[in-house]
Amino acid sequence: MAINAYGQNIATNGAIAKTSNTVANKTSLSKDDFMKLLLVQLQHQDPTKPTDTEKILTQTSQLASLESANNTSAVLKKLAASMGNSQEFSTISAIGKTADLGSDAISHDKGKATTFEVYFPKDVKQGSVEITDGNGQTIKTLNVGTHKAGTYKFTWNGTNNGGTQAASAVYHVNATYTDSKGDKLKTKLGAYPIEAVRFDKGNALLKVGLNYVPLKNIKEIY
Repeated sequence: MAINAYGQNIATNGAIAKTSNTVANKTSLSKDDFMKLLLVQLQHQDPTKPTDTEKILTQTSQLASLESANNTSAVLKKLAASMGNSQEFSTISAIGKTADLGSDAISHDKGKATTFEVYFPKDVKQGSVEITDGNGQTIKTLNVGTHKAGTYKFTWNGTNNGGTQAASAVYHVNATYTDSKGDKLKTKLGAYPIEAVRFDKGNALLKVGLNYVPLKNIKEIY
C-alpha cells in the first residue's frame, strides 16, 4: 500500500495518484512552463516594487534561448533521420559489387564434415580448392569440376590428402581455376557478390553468397 507524505492512500485515491504521476513526470521545464512562471510572477508582483525592465528582458532572453534550443533539437532529429535514410540508400547501391568479409578461414572439428562456399567470378573450365593449415601447408585438395560463374557450396569430409582425419583447427580456403578462355585465375573464401539488401530492426543485412550478413561484418566493398 502506497502512502503519501500526508498519510493518504494513493492506491485508493485517484486524484492523488493522478497528481503524483503528473509531478513525477515533470523532470524538466518546457518553454510553456517557463512562460507560465513568468506570467504568474508578473501577476503577483508587488505594485510598489514592480519587476524592473532589465530582469524582464533577461527572462525573455532566457525564454528565447529555450525556444531556440528546442527548435535546434527538432532539426537535429530530422537531420539524423534523413542521414539514416541516406545510409540505407547508400547500402542499396552496393548491390552488384563484391563484399569481402576479411577472412578466408573455416573452423573444422575432427571427425566431422565441414561445408563452405566459394565464389567464382567467371565460368570454371577446371580448377581446385586448396585447404591449408596455419603454416600454409596444403591439407586437402578438392576438385572444382566445370561450373558457370557463381557461388558454390563445397563439403570437406575432414580427411587430409593421405586419407586420415585432419585435426580440429582453423584452416584457410583458396581456389585456382581456368576459365573458358584458358586464363588462370584465383579466388578465395570470404569474397562474394552482393545480391540483395534487407533491413531488420534498423540493421542492414547484405546477401553475400547464400547467406545474409550484417553490414558491420563486411570489411571491404569494391
